[in-house]
Amino acid sequence: MVDKIVDQLQQFVQSYDLPALRDYWSYLDRRLFSRLEDVYRPTVNKLKTSLFRYYLVHAVQTCRNDKAQEFFLKQASELQNQAEWKDWFVLPFLPAPDSNPTFATYFSRQWTDTFIVSLHNFLSVLFQCMPVPVILNFEAECLRSSLIQEENESLRHKLFALQAESSRMKKEELEVEQAAVHHKLPAYVANMDRLGDSELDMTCSQRSTAHSLQSRGGFLSSFLSQNKKGPSRPVHPSGASPTQTGSMLLGKKEPANHQSAKGKEGTVICKDGKSHFSGFVAGESSSLQQRQKRLQEHGKERKELLSKGTFQGQSAEKKTDISTAETEPCSELHVEQTETSTKMPAGSAEAVAVRQEQPFIVLSQEEYGEHHSSIMYCRVDCSGRRVASLDVDGVIKVWSFNPIMQTKASSISKSPLLSLEWATKRDRLLLLGSGVGTVRLYDTEAKQNLCEISIDEDMPRILSLACSPSGASFVCSAAAQSPISHMDFSAVSYGGKSMNQVPGKLLLWDTKTMKQQLQFSLEPEPIAVNCTAFNHNGNLLVTGAADGIVRLFDMQQHECAMSWKAHDGEVYSVEFSYDENTVYSIGEDGKFIQWNIHKSGLKVSEYDLPSEATGPFILSGYSGYKQVQFPRGRLFAFDSEGNYMLTCSSTGGVIFKLNGEEKVLESSLTLGGHRAPVVTVDWSTAMDCGTCLTASMDGKIKLTTLLAQKS
Repeated sequence: MVDKIVDQLQQFVQSYDLPALRDYWSYLDRRLFSRLEDVYRPTVNKLKTSLFRYYLVHAVQTCRNDKAQEFFLKQASELQNQAEWKDWFVLPFLPAPDSNPTFATYFSRQWTDTFIVSLHNFLSVLFQCMPVPVILNFEAECLRSSLIQEENESLRHKLFALQAESSRMKKEELEVEQAAVHHKLPAYVANMDRLGDSELDMTCSQRSTAHSLQSRGGFLSSFLSQNKKGPSRPVHPSGASPTQTGSMLLGKKEPANHQSAKGKEGTVICKDGKSHFSGFVAGESSSLQQRQKRLQEHGKERKELLSKGTFQGQSAEKKTDISTAETEPCSELHVEQTETSTKMPAGSAEAVAVRQEQPFIVLSQEEYGEHHSSIMYCRVDCSGRRVASLDVDGVIKVWSFNPIMQTKASSISKSPLLSLEWATKRDRLLLLGSGVGTVRLYDTEAKQNLCEISIDEDMPRILSLACSPSGASFVCSAAAQSPISHMDFSAVSYGGKSMNQVPGKLLLWDTKTMKQQLQFSLEPEPIAVNCTAFNHNGNLLVTGAADGIVRLFDMQQHECAMSWKAHDGEVYSVEFSYDENTVYSIGEDGKFIQWNIHKSGLKVSEYDLPSEATGPFILSGYSGYKQVQFPRGRLFAFDSEGNYMLTCSSTGGVIFKLNGEEKVLESSLTLGGHRAPVVTVDWSTAMDCGTCLTASMDGKIKLTTLLAQKS
């Protein structure tokens, strides 16, 4: 390439083609030299001067003074003010310029060779340092992308293999642990044979068969049945007769006329009304105390043995029974031992099944901590590469997380902000709704407001913004001022309802012209709309309002297609399902409901959510400090296939599996990581790995990257 350029320049010089020489050098200057740093500009100017002197020397050496004179005529305006050309204007008129001290050097062969070599070296270094055009890197980039994809696929297979191996090893460990538990419990019961027959009968050994129970006159069977019905009372080691001791073990208070004096045999009243002798002999109170002490020791020993076999799948009821067994070393303790030993294998199998069916693998969890107050909105853009977050102080942060977490833009609003939404097209733009009746279009790359429009002075609160998928228009929800502002957290008491049931408008605006197109009709009366969402092509719009009504709008006809009473109280968040045949809504009543959009008001499924998922969200502190925040941003989000839902909790995000047949949400994964209640979530599936965002009241945003396991 360099050789061809130098040869072309020499050809123009030898053919005395001055216009072509000038044009060619201008082309090189425009395409190559202009991109160099300023420190190289003097070098470029020196090479240009030497090139034109090389042209003049060649013309004089070949006796073409006319070409030399022509050169100065055409270049005079450019060269006359340059000091290095002041002496060269006399060159065509000198009889022997090669012997003139001023020009002798330039007529030597050495100067010509030096100039050609210098020009060649300069161009060579220039081409080596210049970046290769993108189009020339196409094949290399394709190859590199293919290699990276193959490597990712290989690593994914390795990860699945390691996960399967880990699950298998954990299952084997659980089986070994369960086998050890089943082995130790019978051994413990066998050790109880060292006790007397009376104690063995009272503890109702697990190894006793139905035949042996019957051979003892039905006493143990009656004893078990009564102890299952009522809690037993603690045994009094002293000051009680054998009859009283036996009665207390049964959990029944013996009538006074049935109490026998010291020296007589105690009688136990069973469920069937029959009396049986317990086998205790009067006058053995000291030996009874020793036996009771030994029973307590064995109760503690049994608890230790059971604690070794305790695993995460056991219920709280079992743990409570085991803890009470320490003070009640009687038949009820042994009944719980039997129930535990029979239920543990089933629970263990369920625990293993849960591990094997884990739908997601947590690859990483990072924290964005640039906010210093509670988050209101946190949304990922369409590309899945940038996040826009807004806090209650009006601070907007735009940040990226791939390959590193980095703040791209930051802005503080003078007026309070109540809503935020990414513009679908030109995803560098943000729509910001204020509390003073304005909507701003903010350029996140230029870091400036492009325009600001006034919506309605009578309805200054912009509660919700939604941009159509085409990006041509956006929907704006404006509401009148509330008697008690949702932003005044200190003034709002927990549990207050219908704070936002004020008049409102739903407007359609053109994104390009930023002019209002129309106002939607809100039946039965104008009401504040809290949340809005488009379907995939923008033909449908679903809204949730403060009156608890969900409305479905036909965006081609610009009218309400259907509406129904969805919640008792306000509707906080609405979204279309994956197949767009249903919509989901969360309301003030704590309900998460799926609705059929083909039949107005038809419920597909309904779930109860905890208050920490629906708000109001409460953050308590020292000295009675309490901060209350009503829902603003998105309260739930779906994965790429709509099978799982991410929602809020007091310590982080929670992922539930959506199952229309079951009426209870099945918790699949708890993300955690927060010290304050999570108030809004988002789930981006634009990249290969799902990215979950959970934002809390302390200003922290957790970014969790998940890898979906293929079933």
